[in-house]
Amino acid sequence: MGDEALRETILSSREVFHGKLINVEHWQVSLPNGKEALREIVRHNGAAAIVPVDSEGNVTLVRQHRVAAGRFTWEIPAGKLDSPEEDPFHAAQRELEEETGLRAENWQLLSRIDTTPGFCTERIALYLATGLSQHRTHPDEDEFLNLTKMPLREAVDLCMRGELRDAKTLIGLLMADRALHARDGRGDFDPPSIQRASAASSSPLVK
Repeated sequence: MGDEALRETILSSREVFHGKLINVEHWQVSLPNGKEALREIVRHNGAAAIVPVDSEGNVTLVRQHRVAAGRFTWEIPAGKLDSPEEDPFHAAQRELEEETGLRAENWQLLSRIDTTPGFCTERIALYLATGLSQHRTHPDEDEFLNLTKMPLREAVDLCMRGELRDAKTLIGLLMADRALHARDGRGDFDPPSIQRASAASSSPLVK
């Protein structure tokens, strides 16, 4: 069975909720068998997330309370796009400095992930940032954060033990570890040649 035999066709849509972060729409779709169904869709601008790794192989993580999950989390720095049209790379540069005070000389697009494709349009661009320099943080007024720095390998171990549970953080850390540690028998930190900041948005590794 080919993909076209699985396609759902949008017949109509209407907005049922307009919020600050998300909008909710009802889509009426035609199913592959000719019947119709309702899809409740969350519209989201998208986001960018960054794995900042310094020259010693340490990653900076952000600690915050996530009231929806009811717990404190360690996450990679991240933030939503100001609009669906914003370049995720520009958002990544902004969010990295706002949350951590870091600026990066080198950037690599690791992936673009669909967070919950069953009902939400959110897509997060994941970047690896290296060549770091420290500057001042300036988080949003409603952001309250703590920072920690640890070896990337230690963060990966926390992922594998189930102690880090945020999805973008899990994917970002594991992909960054894979990108940075080409196993050559030494097991040390061996960063590859990656894109300069000026070229990161125009020459992504993943389209």
